[in-house]
Amino acid sequence: MKKLSLLSFPCLHLNSITAQVNLKDSTVSFTMIGATFAYQLPGGDMADRFGNNFNVGGVFQIKLKNNFVLGFDGNFLFSEKIRENGILDSLRDPNGYFINAEGQIATIALVERGWKYELKVGKVFPVIGPNKNSGILATLGGGILQHKIRMEATGGSYPSIEGNYAKGYDKLSNGFSLTEFIGYINFGNQRLVNFYGGFEFTQAFTQNRRNFDFDLQKQDTRKRMDLLFGFRVAWIIPIYKRAPKQFYFD
Repeated sequence: MKKLSLLSFPCLHLNSITAQVNLKDSTVSFTMIGATFAYQLPGGDMADRFGNNFNVGGVFQIKLKNNFVLGFDGNFLFSEKIRENGILDSLRDPNGYFINAEGQIATIALVERGWKYELKVGKVFPVIGPNKNSGILATLGGGILQHKIRMEATGGSYPSIEGNYAKGYDKLSNGFSLTEFIGYINFGNQRLVNFYGGFEFTQAFTQNRRNFDFDLQKQDTRKRMDLLFGFRVAWIIPIYKRAPKQFYFD
């Protein structure tokens, strides 16, 4: 009797496998974006003009497989404390008041506004942390720091500090900056907890960029050394490279 074997139709199994970077097992290369926040104390010539400041900004970085870090960040800085309160004294009336265009008493607030943009290079030293991509982070940055005094009048129009007239009082200054940072950076194995934080020190070689200073009654040509000390934190989003999907047929 002839043995017949039943012909069975093979079942088609489709397996979709998505591979992703495994931070826990090795150092890897990826890009990251994030938001940063800092609280800073001024030093040098900047301490004569402004008080402590806050700043917020964004960061874009690339972490290489050898744990070197390259990137760029930009931050806006602001403070409500101005130490050069006498720059508008020439605009006061004999009783010490500011009188607006409508002949009424006005209030003029002075605040600090500025920004800093820098290119960064650094390295992660994986001595602590949940994986080899986390650890002590040290960076050096170079770029431009700019700051000025902004005048905000309430109680009506005050033409003497508006438009081009404001340029004679705002003491707009900028120049080359250097920033050193040392802290800790963490990348969670499950991509949930990613941040860095540490101490930052900035040195900026600035100069007033206005052609005439109403307060001094001449152009301010002094060279300044502006310093900032502070603590910076950032929440970052790593963007891992994923392997292409593979399909297997059995």
